[in-house]
Amino acid sequence: MYTMLGAGAIGLKGYPLADSISLARQSGFDAVQFDLRDAASLAEARGIDHVTSLFADAGVRPGVWNLPVAWRDDARRLDDLAGLPRLMEVARALDCPRATSGIMPGSDERPFAENLAWHVERLGPVAAALARDGCVLGLEFIGPTTFRAPFAHEFIYTLGGIIDLARHLGTGNVGVLLDAWHLYTSGDAVSNMAGLTAADIVAVHVNDAPPGIPIAEQVDNARALPVETGVIEIVPFMRALVDIGFDGPVMPEPFSQALDDLAARDPAAAAREAARTMANLWSAAGLDRPVR
Repeated sequence: MYTMLGAGAIGLKGYPLADSISLARQSGFDAVQFDLRDAASLAEARGIDHVTSLFADAGVRPGVWNLPVAWRDDARRLDDLAGLPRLMEVARALDCPRATSGIMPGSDERPFAENLAWHVERLGPVAAALARDGCVLGLEFIGPTTFRAPFAHEFIYTLGGIIDLARHLGTGNVGVLLDAWHLYTSGDAVSNMAGLTAADIVAVHVNDAPPGIPIAEQVDNARALPVETGVIEIVPFMRALVDIGFDGPVMPEPFSQALDDLAARDPAAAAREAARTMANLWSAAGLDRPVR
């Protein structure tokens, strides 16, 4: 496993790719999450060798990219799907096959069975297109009761539900973006990770939860850095990943107002603070840091 910086997750929204890579290098992260469209635009303007050199010269890996297909939007999804092969050329050049997207845990229009069919209809062609280029798709479930309760019809919000959706898609290249926060707030247990294989997990998010709040009352955008509060059993979570054999990127996603405020004043300090907690997590879990 290796650490990954997501600039947006520490309060730096819309941060340019070159700046994200530099920030990762300065703070000691091994990889960055990035927008494949941004990388493609930079490649068109400066050449793909320029983009690959940004990573290589910094000693920072391309970690995962956000799925560049608006699969929920009927006005955009077919055009985005048609444009995917061009973007895949950039992913191949960067040797970065990991894409991620999220699944809403409910719907006001579609009951569960209808919603499942709707997701298969829209995600199936995207997953198949990714498979043709050797890429994998990690789907993130959203766990908090407070997030899903307002919907008229509940949908997938658990680890098992996402794995079932991947099987329904049937393309063989879909797994989970596994977030410790969503596992905790869904009411699931770390022990339920034992049935996973390394191929089931595309990427991992780590974090902690505010203390003194019942699970059912936790709010999605108010979290903490990993090992900050001790509410989420993050060390057993990391050890379970070791047992599974996962060797991919692990990104802190704290959604912490304090860290966001620090990032607004000093982006480098915010990245260093996130890196410090990741080092503490690696140490607490008894993991060796990879050599870049």
